[in-house]
Amino acid sequence: MGKEKDKKPLFGGIFQKFFKPSAKAEAKKKKEHHLTVQRSIPYLEMGRDGICRVEEHLYSKTVRFYDINYQLAQNEDKNTIFESWCDFLNYFDSSIRFQLSFINHKSDMSEYNKVIQIEPQHDQFDDVRMEYAQMLKQQLAKGNNGLVRTKYITFSIEAKSVKEAKPRLERIETDILNNFKVLGVKAYPLNGVERLQIMYEMFHQEEERKFEFSYDRILQSGMTTKDFIAPTSFLFKSGKDFQMGDTIGAVSYLNILAPELTDKVLAEFLDMDKNLVVSIHVQSVDQLKAIKLIKGKITDLDRMKIEEQKKAVRSGYDMEIMAARPKRFWMICRAAMSVCSLLRCCSSMLRKPNRIWTVQCFRRLVSLRSSTAP
Repeated sequence: MGKEKDKKPLFGGIFQKFFKPSAKAEAKKKKEHHLTVQRSIPYLEMGRDGICRVEEHLYSKTVRFYDINYQLAQNEDKNTIFESWCDFLNYFDSSIRFQLSFINHKSDMSEYNKVIQIEPQHDQFDDVRMEYAQMLKQQLAKGNNGLVRTKYITFSIEAKSVKEAKPRLERIETDILNNFKVLGVKAYPLNGVERLQIMYEMFHQEEERKFEFSYDRILQSGMTTKDFIAPTSFLFKSGKDFQMGDTIGAVSYLNILAPELTDKVLAEFLDMDKNLVVSIHVQSVDQLKAIKLIKGKITDLDRMKIEEQKKAVRSGYDMEIMAARPKRFWMICRAAMSVCSLLRCCSSMLRKPNRIWTVQCFRRLVSLRSSTAP
């Protein structure tokens, strides 16, 4: 048996010599596997209706939304807005991924100049009009340093084909628009050209050339949508810094573990007068997985509690005195564990559990547990 395995095919060397792939074929194969700028952009297709095939079985759509007057609102109105926002986030189940994008980018000031431009009427008030228009231009240049702040929500689902994904994406889109309407926020869905323009402006931040694209040009030129938005080059030297054409930037991932966050934290990030993109990726977790995750966190916090008590004994004070932060984390996780178990029981007992009741129950339990912490 060993000898049979060691046998070589007859004339193998001769066939390999004469049928060896040519240098052109090897170069072509190498070129096909070469990573280009277009291939670095992580999507496969962008449809006219705004449906993007991100991966083989992953499809997404994007909705743009505008600001709401939150900072100047009364405390009661703030609480109402915040509760409505929580209900909005609770709409997304574990089958829907979504991303909140906040983009600061340089705008074409000529467009704004056209809006605030006041044409002379050739009467005695022309001097007043010119002075007022000049004041508006100065305020515009001083107020935002030529930056435009836009906000988007992108949601995606898994489906076998675009035909299967389209009706569900449209249904989710309608629900999102209705939820924004309840919040009093203006919103509208983006088509394919508008989504491509966002990526073009991100990839060409230092260029003044406008985005020119139509789907008819794809048929005429044979190019793809990526050819119209791609920068001249990508250069990733390290894990944080990168170069994109003539633009140099950096990427930071923030893992915020604070027990409390102010409602101004995002606004303070976006107040920077620089080209900036802040993305918040959210994936809802199934209840069983959530319970398992919280149990693991409670175990870690119990270990922290024991370590704090050991430190107390060594330092000579009461072991029941804990640091405020670990104790508060422990209380919140215990409350979350109780809520997850309660919601699981409700869903098993009731075919259609009252959503409002469960949300209110969650808030009361968390507030009750949090109030016991120092």
